[in-house]
Amino acid sequence: MQHKPKLRIGYGVDVHQLAAGYPLWIGGVQLPSELGAVGHSDADVLIHAICDALLGALALRDIGYHFSDQDPQYKGIDSKILLRRVHDLVVQKGYGIVNIDATVILETPKVNPHIENMQAVLTDILGLEMEELSIKATTHEKVDSFGEKRAIKAYAAALLYQL
Repeated sequence: MQHKPKLRIGYGVDVHQLAAGYPLWIGGVQLPSELGAVGHSDADVLIHAICDALLGALALRDIGYHFSDQDPQYKGIDSKILLRRVHDLVVQKGYGIVNIDATVILETPKVNPHIENMQAVLTDILGLEMEELSIKATTHEKVDSFGEKRAIKAYAAALLYQL
């Protein structure tokens, strides 16, 4: 019997309401915006989706299970800290990241001009090369809560390999 590498795939989704008076953090980068994401932490929808994809790949439940929004220690926390902790769990379980593919859905502001900065921040935390982290952005063509600038959403898929 031929030995095959052990691969695991995970999928993550996150949504946050948008409102005035909040900062807009996406992928560890603060974007200039009149509306920001509302959440218990800094509400970085992209990092949260990536965390869920990584946790899901190892059947470790979701970000809310590990970092409850009922726990005051996570109030306003920088999501980059959460991502580091999730990455530590991945390594502790004996896995590495092959690649991550993510999409952000936001009507405005435009995300594309900030993607390289987001990649730089996130690849540094995850120990990846830029070409191993794909971040895409799209709008919802003015349809539903996302298109009406009332919410932001991100999807992420992560492929892991056993070390």
